[in-house]
Amino acid sequence: MIAVIDYDAGNIKSVEKALMALGETAVITRDRETILNAGKVILPGVGAFGDAMQKLRGYHLEEIIQEVVLRGTPFLGICLGLQLLFESSEEAPGVRGLGILKGKIVKIPDHTELKVPQIGWNALKFPNSGRLFQGIQEESYVYFVHSYYLQAAEPEIVTATTTYVVPIHASVEKENVFACQFHPEKSSDVGLQILRNFIAL
Repeated sequence: MIAVIDYDAGNIKSVEKALMALGETAVITRDRETILNAGKVILPGVGAFGDAMQKLRGYHLEEIIQEVVLRGTPFLGICLGLQLLFESSEEAPGVRGLGILKGKIVKIPDHTELKVPQIGWNALKFPNSGRLFQGIQEESYVYFVHSYYLQAAEPEIVTATTTYVVPIHASVEKENVFACQFHPEKSSDVGLQILRNFIAL
């Protein structure tokens, strides 16, 4: 069973549907025991960093997430779920992130030709091998919706990058923690393979 953490963020139902399409049992929950007993845990999300951290703390989910990670349970952050795993975001100055991974979230610079937020498909490069990308070719396209992007402090954890105005750390992996800035649940066959790889961990 995969626990999908419910903190009132967007895109939770689409993650659930993608997992069900792959034959997985997915439970949308904020119940401590359900999350801790799950075989895998996903933190999805579309929304604002500060509001999301306030809700995670209000629902007492921060300590549960920390415990899941310490237990070694495979954990996947998606979009805002990736950003929350890091220390801070320019979107919410002074708000502390989960700090599970080292790095910061910064705004995509304004550009004369490229619109911010980035909404659409971008190709991935793989600077380091990642278990989420087994069987997936470099330059595969995935779907992004974001105005802020990750600058990871540890280059060795970055398993996928893309470029939109600036180079973007698009996916990371460290021990049992995985995260994608893009939406695998909305990225067609490539995205389903990424989720399949996570399920198979």
